[in-house]
Amino acid sequence: MVLLKSLIVVIQILSALGVIGLVLVQHGKGADMGAAFGSGSSGSLFGASGSSNFLSRTTGVLAALFFICTLGLTYLGSTGRTTTSVGVMGTATAPVGAASGVMGGSSVPPTAVTPTNPVPAQDVPK
Repeated sequence: MVLLKSLIVVIQILSALGVIGLVLVQHGKGADMGAAFGSGSSGSLFGASGSSNFLSRTTGVLAALFFICTLGLTYLGSTGRTTTSVGVMGTATAPVGAASGVMGGSSVPPTAVTPTNPVPAQDVPK
């Protein structure tokens, strides 16, 4: 499970760096006017409009991969957890079934956790 999470994190970081790089390489909307006066990229590797299509599609694919990795990490991070929360009054609540031994817990009931030095109430100036 740890290996899978590490692999997804590596893929997510590489896709994020790829999206950043591809966005920085792409031309803005104002660059099209310069291409009309002869400084176009018609002799480039991808043709006149091929580079913008290729870069746009690759950016979209890497962005989709980034979001899929994010959702996968969220799912893997949220499964298999047992949470204990501390309430307002300082009492700890155990997961359901932990006291009865259903989830592998002990048969000892959870004890209340109380603060040893409670903070006195302070008046807030108006």
